[in-house]
Amino acid sequence: MKKILSLTLAGLFVSVSVTAQSPKPVPEKYRELPLSAIKPTGWLRNQLQIMRNGTTGHLDEVHAKIGNDNGWLGGKGDAWEETPYWLDGAVPLAYLLDDKPLQQKVKKYIDWVIDNQRPSGYFGAITKDEREKNIKVDVANCASGDDWWPKMVMLKVVQQYYTATNDPRAIPFMTKYFKYQLQALKSCPVGKWTEWATSRGTDNVMMTQWLYGLTGDKSLLELAALIESQSFPWSDWLGNRDWVIGAAAQQNEDHWMRRHAVNVGMALKAPAINYQRTGDPKYLKSLKTGFNDLMTLHGLPMGIFSGDEDLHGNDPTQGVELCTIVESMYSLEKIIGITGDPHYMDALERMTFNALPTQTTDDYNAKQYFQIANQVHVKRGVFNFSLPFGREMNNVFGMRSGYTCCLANMHQGWTKFAAHLWYATGTPGRPDNGLAALAYSPNNVTAKVGAKNTEVTIRETTRYPFEEGIQLELATASNVAFPLHLRIPSWCRKATVTVNGENVQTPEGGQVIVLNRTWKNGDRVTLTFPMAVSTSNWGRNSRAVERGPLVYALKLEETWEKETEKDEGDYFNVFPKGDWNYGLIDKIVKDPAANLDVKTVKPITDSFVWNLQNAPIEIRASARKIPGWKIVNDVVPQPVTDRNGHFVGKVDEELETITLVPYGCTKVRVVAFPVVK
Repeated sequence: MKKILSLTLAGLFVSVSVTAQSPKPVPEKYRELPLSAIKPTGWLRNQLQIMRNGTTGHLDEVHAKIGNDNGWLGGKGDAWEETPYWLDGAVPLAYLLDDKPLQQKVKKYIDWVIDNQRPSGYFGAITKDEREKNIKVDVANCASGDDWWPKMVMLKVVQQYYTATNDPRAIPFMTKYFKYQLQALKSCPVGKWTEWATSRGTDNVMMTQWLYGLTGDKSLLELAALIESQSFPWSDWLGNRDWVIGAAAQQNEDHWMRRHAVNVGMALKAPAINYQRTGDPKYLKSLKTGFNDLMTLHGLPMGIFSGDEDLHGNDPTQGVELCTIVESMYSLEKIIGITGDPHYMDALERMTFNALPTQTTDDYNAKQYFQIANQVHVKRGVFNFSLPFGREMNNVFGMRSGYTCCLANMHQGWTKFAAHLWYATGTPGRPDNGLAALAYSPNNVTAKVGAKNTEVTIRETTRYPFEEGIQLELATASNVAFPLHLRIPSWCRKATVTVNGENVQTPEGGQVIVLNRTWKNGDRVTLTFPMAVSTSNWGRNSRAVERGPLVYALKLEETWEKETEKDEGDYFNVFPKGDWNYGLIDKIVKDPAANLDVKTVKPITDSFVWNLQNAPIEIRASARKIPGWKIVNDVVPQPVTDRNGHFVGKVDEELETITLVPYGCTKVRVVAFPVVK
């Protein structure tokens, strides 16, 4: 047996003694910072404050399923996924905003969970056998326990809480549970209660490996491998094109859980998590193949794959579940840390700034279960979804529209994005204690860097993603040498990087650069990412207009109508005031820069909200109306084009000027345009 030094730095995945046959864990390329390290500012802080004042901060008060006799507080109410889902976003929100009342609210649940852990290590709501038969849940009686799945989410809650507070109860709690789980899974496997646990076992593996990074306990690797063996083989499927092709071809009941888009969003991180444990590069290849195939066959212009609820191809009339977006974002945030691959950083940015904002109301009190890329109205109906719902409530904006899983789970999108704006750098053998800015939004980050763990604060001032400039100002009590890693987005042809006004680099896009120097108090780094306009090709030969990280959609003035449904309460329909059936003229595709006019029309203030009234950038484009392009069964089927990408049917002779705005500011829109001559 070869001895390898075991390190136990918080959040750092490390190697321990292994044999030639043992997996060889690898360190993350970038380590997550403690939850309390990053403080959003500007428009991002405003977004989080809206969430705090809305459902994220008060879901227990407005959602009876969580509020009534909650099982995660010892009651007989919700004992499954929705309470942990809510806490998975509410906990980071409480600490990102340093909101003491919200911290106390979420801590009440965490305290109950930790304080009521069974002697065996089992945790969770009081089970039926415990309550009615007084049976103790232990390894011998594991069948008297309950579903593994919601515990996977609650482990993420406890893990985030620990990084923010260093509560000494958290690590013994998780250690004890994983020791129980290692033995109990042999007679009560992952899928004993539900296939949800089987399909989402990666989340359990991830938390097991996180604890291994702290303790170096080799039994945790054994447990991680066992959970993986009992769960869906996502790494194999993502690396095998038969799976994604089958998902594109089939919309029946056979194996639908492996096509369920939320499961897929969670599973994206599976190859990276397996690579982290084993060091086997085949997993990184599977990840690359799977993500590319997924976006090729099912990708939509706003950066997410279709899923209504199944994967459903790349036609712009398909829907996307809100849970799919927030889970895919979180998977990408984990993938970024493990791999350091800029491709996934670009994917996270596109998803966050386009798909995420459009699916909730300004006050964060209502959401769409499914959004549609080319969405010319929001209303009750069955549309073209693989899960149409007889009650026709999947497309409207409502608190309880669709399933309420998204009402509980939507909160982790913005919060975890904010918590992953920065990462720490350094691996065993190269502990450089630097910082990495891998996504951009206004914030302040405080961390200890350099050889002597000197505390620095970096103030990031920016109106990104709408404007090209980002300023980083350092505050430190003493000079300190450390590397500063900076992502250059792939859409940026050539960036400019200055330090204290001096040009130091002009890097091309699609990479992470490193500024390795001794920094002093007041140093300023300025990043400039020129945003050129372009077009991209999507399903059925449609074209989308892009500028920088944003996709642009047809600006349609909105008429909102409030209605009430007996079982689901208030909801909103949204209808356009103007015509939507336009095709872009072909010279825009041939030369976007010469034929698209970009204008800044409104300032981006700290009170910015993603809506049509606040849209700060507009793009003027020439277009012709397509009179035969009409609504069919509540959707707008894409006009047929020839192989050159042109619609050859009847179009109006009159050339009109249309206005495009950022997709994330719209509720009704066309984003994937046919092209006309």
